[in-house]
Amino acid sequence: MNVVALSDTHAPRRWRSCPPRVAGHLRGADVILHAGDVCVASVLAELAAYAPVHAVKGNNDGPDVTAPETLELTLEGLRIGMIHDSGPAKGRLPRLRRRFPRADLVVFGHSHIPWDESGEGLRIFNPGSPTDRRRQPHGTVGLLTIEDGALTRAEIVPVT
Repeated sequence: MNVVALSDTHAPRRWRSCPPRVAGHLRGADVILHAGDVCVASVLAELAAYAPVHAVKGNNDGPDVTAPETLELTLEGLRIGMIHDSGPAKGRLPRLRRRFPRADLVVFGHSHIPWDESGEGLRIFNPGSPTDRRRQPHGTVGLLTIEDGALTRAEIVPVT
């Protein structure tokens, strides 16, 4: 299963429509995970034209964005937790382990800083932002591959 992870698209200020390099990755997706701050629900509808979308609500999402604050789901046997704001970097891994005790992977956003860390039987993954890189060198998305209940690939790729 090919999964594209996104966060912090910040429409319409930063995302007027899907950027071409992002769309290139979405065309191969079986599932899309969005870790919040779409800001307007039309982004979720646009993404759903590519693949099924699972999303959580971010701190900048408007009232038209109907998504839960956190989400737990299983894809191809892999247990995934999602949250927008994971809190400070210090203590993040144990904090997310406590928040999602059964998860194999937690996808989060908010900081716009790509992050991929493993420990305590958990992998935590922030795909960064494809459209609002802030102090990062590139806008980014995450590409995940799940096979037989295992995460076999987790890559953060530049799209700008």
